[in-house]
Amino acid sequence: YCRVHTLQRREHRRPLAGRAYDYGSTRWRRLRAAFLGAHPFCTACAAEGRVTISTVVDHVMPHRGDPNLLWDPKNLQALCKHHHDSKTGREAHA
Repeated sequence: YCRVHTLQRREHRRPLAGRAYDYGSTRWRRLRAAFLGAHPFCTACAAEGRVTISTVVDHVMPHRGDPNLLWDPKNLQALCKHHHDSKTGREAHA
C-alpha cells in the first residue's frame, strides 16, 4: 500500500477491544523475527524426531493479555503451523 492507503487501512483495523497487545505492532514483529531466527525449527516436530521449519512464535502459557507472559522470551516457543493450530485448538476447548 502507498502511504495514504496504509493510513486509511490502519484506521479501519479491527479494534483491540482493550487488549494490551497487538500482533501487528513493530515490537511484536521484531521479537517474532528475532525469535524465529534464533529458533528456526519446530520444537514439537523435533520432539517427534522430525525437522520442520518453524513459522509461528507461540506462547507456552497463554498470556491472556498479561504483559509479563506476553513479552517473556522464556514463555515463547517456535512451532510449525500444524502444531500451533493443534495446540491452540486444545487450549480453546480446555
